[in-house]
Amino acid sequence: MNANDAVPSIWTTGSTEVFKTGTWRAALPQHIHAPSPCHAACPVNGDIAEWIGRARAHDFRGAWEILTRHNPFPAVAGRICHRPCEAACNRDGYDGSLAICRLERYVGDRALAEGWQFAPIETTRKERVAVVGGGPSGLSAAFHLRRRGYAVTLFESRPELGGLMRYGIPSYRLARSVLDGEIARIVALGIAVRCGESMETPEDFERLRAGFDAVYLAIGARCQKRLPRLDYTRHWVMDGADYLARANTGVAPILGKRMVVIGGGRAAIDVARSARRAGHEVTILALEGVAQMPAQREEVAEAFEEGITLVDGAMLTQAIDTGRRGLVLCCVRVRFDAGATRGQFTVTPIAGSEFSLEADAIVPSIGQDPDLAPIEAALEADGALLKANQRQATSLERVYAGGDVASMARFVTEAIGMGQRAAREIDRLLRGSEQGADGGNTDAGADVGAEPVVNLAAINSFYYPGQARAALQRLPAAERLACDFEVQIGFDLEQALTEAERCFSCGTCIQCDNCVHYCPDLAVKREADVYVVLTDYCKGCGICVKECPTGSMKMFEEAR
Repeated sequence: MNANDAVPSIWTTGSTEVFKTGTWRAALPQHIHAPSPCHAACPVNGDIAEWIGRARAHDFRGAWEILTRHNPFPAVAGRICHRPCEAACNRDGYDGSLAICRLERYVGDRALAEGWQFAPIETTRKERVAVVGGGPSGLSAAFHLRRRGYAVTLFESRPELGGLMRYGIPSYRLARSVLDGEIARIVALGIAVRCGESMETPEDFERLRAGFDAVYLAIGARCQKRLPRLDYTRHWVMDGADYLARANTGVAPILGKRMVVIGGGRAAIDVARSARRAGHEVTILALEGVAQMPAQREEVAEAFEEGITLVDGAMLTQAIDTGRRGLVLCCVRVRFDAGATRGQFTVTPIAGSEFSLEADAIVPSIGQDPDLAPIEAALEADGALLKANQRQATSLERVYAGGDVASMARFVTEAIGMGQRAAREIDRLLRGSEQGADGGNTDAGADVGAEPVVNLAAINSFYYPGQARAALQRLPAAERLACDFEVQIGFDLEQALTEAERCFSCGTCIQCDNCVHYCPDLAVKREADVYVVLTDYCKGCGICVKECPTGSMKMFEEAR
């Protein structure tokens, strides 16, 4: 038998390569990079499975570099994010969602401790961009624009950068050393910072437009909403944002012993807990029932541990100043019905449910609106907000807006994500014929539009033994009230690695070689870091897809 003769159907030696059984199949497997549900839910479009994979391999510098593709504040976000990624986590349907934020905090803290810096950026673009507002959204936009080679000038009306992160979030939730470190690293990229300069008039706005090629407005929302039944001229009334801004500088306002904080959001909880640390007896009066409050559940629980009283499902109808005996707050129980969008609701008083509270001071914390006076003549508004589309573009060419001035989302990471989107769109606009280029800073990771989000059914959970989510550790209540230390305790190395092992790596290949080992036809081949399906031999049985532990393979019908 010569070398060109076919191997007979019954053979004892030779190769099976001659039997091209690929003609039998109706479907073919394909390796994919699909979005995980945490990625799809992340406000900053973070490549979560990818950076956790690096952390699991002890490559924390690599994890930080992936994290900061999208978010220059991993240590901040790891502390204060509202964690939509964790609510979406596939592991939640198995044995408890991954503690993604605490892992991010560990990586961010390690970067600060080891002094990791962003690579220097040359100014490669002739265009100049102004960012108005040094809070999370403005800093995010400045960071992403600078990384794309633009000269960026950042204007902030207050003495220091940080916005809500500095003036609205207490140090027991976000240590100032952490905030300062991450802001300094952004500014070190070569961003020109002009603190103490505010945009107060339409003329100020027009000068900015004339002096820069594009403007991003991230001026926040600093006008307090007010209760119609309350006299804000009285000495015993103070806006919640004002209270926090002063308390966060280390000088809490001097008010009476008994304080009632009105509101059910995170800011109201922060006011109450800050007042508790200043020695007040604190009661929170909230329209919502405790389960409906927009504040994070764990922060409400921490407030209870610290001795704060909650009166939920009720509202103030009148405040009576009795003189030396203090205030009598006339209240009524209500039914709270949330509306279709954030900030919309209806309240129905319950007849015969009136009651009263005694207090020495009232601190309403019911939300803020932006001050649009300097820009309302030039830009289209949407109610109390600036109108901006999904790319953060306003009604005026080359003017963009994000954060609290353009959204009711009111979360720090949402604001960071808006700054990122605006920077990308400003870059696209200014490059013109170079659309899509971004100076080597291409956003990597799975494309949410290219593949469906990986669900739990696509994960082969056989490869993941049950393991409970890491328990949240806190300082004891007595200790946290006596100091300014952060309440929530981060991971150590062992805890971080243990939690990283729990990640399903949904939609991201971990190069486990299961597809190679389990293929009965030897039809999957690994070439360096890439897998190739040998179409001459694959019969389309789908075993490789079923044995993939991460849902990063799929079967598709093959048209022939």
